[in-house]
Amino acid sequence: MDRISAIAAGVVVALGLGAGGYLWVTNSAPGSCDGSGGRVAGEALIGGPFELTDHTGQRVTDEDIITEPSLVYFGYTFCPDVCPFDVSRNADAIDALALRGISATPVFVTIDPARDDVEQLSWYVEAMHPKMIGLTGTDEEIKAAADQYRAYYAKNGEGEYYLVDHSTLTYLMDDTGFVGFFRRNLSAEDIADQVACLTDL
Repeated sequence: MDRISAIAAGVVVALGLGAGGYLWVTNSAPGSCDGSGGRVAGEALIGGPFELTDHTGQRVTDEDIITEPSLVYFGYTFCPDVCPFDVSRNADAIDALALRGISATPVFVTIDPARDDVEQLSWYVEAMHPKMIGLTGTDEEIKAAADQYRAYYAKNGEGEYYLVDHSTLTYLMDDTGFVGFFRRNLSAEDIADQVACLTDL
């Protein structure tokens, strides 16, 4: 069973839901070494310090996590449609970069810490990619991290099977800060091409 199928099956069993949730899709075409947003000159207003808990239960900071080109995505493991595809695509981009001799890290930050505890995150990231780092924390810690990245999210519904509306950008970060972002319309190869180009500047 492939990565998307494994995650999708787990989500369907856990939620008993079909496709739904919030989808933010743009129709812009991939740029030429622009990260679909461009490499930022000077001080960016995206990204910044955070302290969270990783999928092994260790307390970590942004400096511990972002030590090389990293694809940072805000989502949640119970997401029935958007997240499994975006996170899997990012994992494929990491593999495509590795084939080019470029080491990069996929990072998944939950925006649903009530359900995404360390155990849940551990299962999810291990199913997605061996290098993936999952991050959770308190409601306040997650909000602080999301605010640093200008990432939107809002709980939608009540009870056990609520959804979470959220933005779907993938952020390219490195140890100097924000480099660019990628929208949902880009393929894994598109992202690998642009990461290779942007990190070579």
